[in-house]
Amino acid sequence: MIQSYGSNGLFHKAALLMREMLSVGFSPSQAAMINMLKAVTDAAALEMGQQIHALLVKSRELSLEDVRLSTALIDMYVRCGSMDEAINVFDHANERNAASWTAMIAGNGMDLRIALSTALLEMYLKCGDANSARSLFDEMPERDVMCWTVMISGYSQANFFNEAFELFGQMKDLGIRPNGIMMVNLLFLCAEAGALDRGRQLHAIIDQQGIKMDVVLATALVDMYAKCGEMEEAFKAFNGANDADVCMWNALLNGMAMNGDGREAIELFSEMVAAGIKPNEITFVGLLKACSHSGLVEEGRRFFERMSIEFGLVPRVEHYGCIVDLHSRAGLLDEAHEIIRKMPVSPNVVIWGSLIAACRVHGNLKLGEIAAREILKLEPENVGYRVLLSNIYAAQGRWDEVAEVRTRVKAGGRKKAPAMSSIEVNGAIHGFVIGDASHPQAEEIHAMAAEMQRELKRAGHVTNTSVVLLNVEEEEEKASSLCFHSEKLAMAFGLISTKPRSPLRIVKNLRICEDCHAATKLLSEIYGRVIVVRDRNRYHHFSGGSCSCGDYW
Repeated sequence: MIQSYGSNGLFHKAALLMREMLSVGFSPSQAAMINMLKAVTDAAALEMGQQIHALLVKSRELSLEDVRLSTALIDMYVRCGSMDEAINVFDHANERNAASWTAMIAGNGMDLRIALSTALLEMYLKCGDANSARSLFDEMPERDVMCWTVMISGYSQANFFNEAFELFGQMKDLGIRPNGIMMVNLLFLCAEAGALDRGRQLHAIIDQQGIKMDVVLATALVDMYAKCGEMEEAFKAFNGANDADVCMWNALLNGMAMNGDGREAIELFSEMVAAGIKPNEITFVGLLKACSHSGLVEEGRRFFERMSIEFGLVPRVEHYGCIVDLHSRAGLLDEAHEIIRKMPVSPNVVIWGSLIAACRVHGNLKLGEIAAREILKLEPENVGYRVLLSNIYAAQGRWDEVAEVRTRVKAGGRKKAPAMSSIEVNGAIHGFVIGDASHPQAEEIHAMAAEMQRELKRAGHVTNTSVVLLNVEEEEEKASSLCFHSEKLAMAFGLISTKPRSPLRIVKNLRICEDCHAATKLLSEIYGRVIVVRDRNRYHHFSGGSCSCGDYW
């Protein structure tokens, strides 16, 4: 009926029928929405088109990730003369086809050569071929802001931090004004790298350039500050935003979880519900993680029950992973194992991994072996958890078992992903692996790492050599290997490259080891520095000889 009214020029009847459909509780299908957008386009009814756009954003059944819907919306905005909104939809589209490009070219007066080159650029980047994309980009005789957006966003999504910002700098030098989608991608990159200084610069550019702060950009800003450990700034960005949606609340909540602010996360959740925001599955992942990192076992149990009873959400494997982690961290290993056995969904490697990691911390070899067997059933070639099992054996001095596990690892021909740490200095990201000698300043860095070890010894630090996985008989040799862990090398580089008393911010891809954690507490006092480390699980704020985690991580 909607299609028939629309195709016969009876726009108002189509609109009334759409409203009636919604009022009786029916969710429009993709076809209904596309036909309604066509009717709106023919009638040039921009206001009605904007209402349909809002409906699509809020819909649980439909998504603008559907290329047919996004293209119909772009075409409506173009033909209604609202190019800014058309560009916004086009920029945020996950997929673009010939029709969406044609609509933009027709409406925007885009040069066909630039449009075709930009489409090819996007194709290379989506196929993971950044080199070919950059070669094409460099050869383009003319580039518009769309070209720069595609190239910089592609670098961001590939996690090429330095390359993305080098290109962004070139664009600024040419006087090209960035758009919102470019800033969202760059903020995402800063969030992943923990690059607070760059993130602050982007925030300043957004304000200076008067870039429209829509809910997506505001959420990216909150997420960046939260993931960089600056919760005060995250709250400022949150409070300054209009119409915070569930995604923005979730960004703040997940930031609190990463920083171990369990009680504060619970208070925020109560405020969120009181504000009329309905929590979703991601909300409860963040909330349960916050409880886990703060040792709030009873609170976590209650929230796990509330998500289904009070909010009608069915727990997924991620939520069971959080509740297993909650019990495992608290040393309630038998309870954690019982939860895994009774789960209505099949446990994955992450869930068993939480248990085996806790078994290592709490010295439960029997349960650790059970978890390891289950992991290897799911992923026979998984090297990381074999090494973790060998760590449990090594901590107990069972070197025969360590050797057996290592032999199996070598026989499989695979290696565990190396621990990597990075630090932002002068706007660039510098990465390190254990014993790294590839950095241009490697000699100075290693000299500083050796000095740090001497200062630690002078301060009475006793190296925890149980975390070294090799059967090295000489304690001195074990201690020496710990001296060059990736986070200590990043720290050493930070100490020689930044002003005294300035904070150091380090990101590590794995969990920080016990010795590095204890050593960093002392180093924060010895050098008078705030040292912030984000490991795979959470943030650690070291200052004056103590850590924000309270040694619970």
